[in-house]
Amino acid sequence: MTNTFAPAPHAAAAPSSFRLLTEAERHASMLDALSGWNGDEDVWIYGYGSLIWRPEFQFIEQRAALLHGYHRALCLWSRVNRGTPDKPGLVFGLDVGGSCRGMAYRIPAGDVPSTMEALWRREMPSGAYIPRWLRCRTDHGIVSALTFTMNRYTDAYVRDLPAERLIDIVQSAHGSYGPCIEYVLETARALKQSNIQDKRLQLLVRELHKSTTGTT
Repeated sequence: MTNTFAPAPHAAAAPSSFRLLTEAERHASMLDALSGWNGDEDVWIYGYGSLIWRPEFQFIEQRAALLHGYHRALCLWSRVNRGTPDKPGLVFGLDVGGSCRGMAYRIPAGDVPSTMEALWRREMPSGAYIPRWLRCRTDHGIVSALTFTMNRYTDAYVRDLPAERLIDIVQSAHGSYGPCIEYVLETARALKQSNIQDKRLQLLVRELHKSTTGTT
């Protein structure tokens, strides 16, 4: 499911290379991630993008959480949810380096199997993420949370996009979940409402507004 080499920094893969995971592959990935879970403990999930404004699961606790070693970036070609194989959009992934402020959600033990099944369908259609259990710092202590990190050795990974091209992609791409720009702006809005600062995203939003309104 992964390549042995990283793709070119900002080249979208050919549409013919795109492949969704089979039901069996996705289920096996989920079971592997949950292999250390004893079935009796609540589970934490870390959100850094759309999970902040549209988690789509029930939780019994929510905490602001700081994750070290990764940063939020538009580094994932979206060829289903916010784009198509022929015209991919961009969505956030956790790329290596730096830190990221997001949200941690506590899922009751009894809900874990059904929650994870739905979460894997949403987050792992193509296997572009690597699920990891990472330590997240919260005001009430450190929690180990399931986190979807970017797989750098897949053709869905993108980095170092020129600013003009990134803005053009965000403005023009559209997938089954809606426009790419909606996704970006909703994420920025949710971070602001949660008092989470992301200077790169704030700068991008300003540039998107300028491009849309024609102001300088």
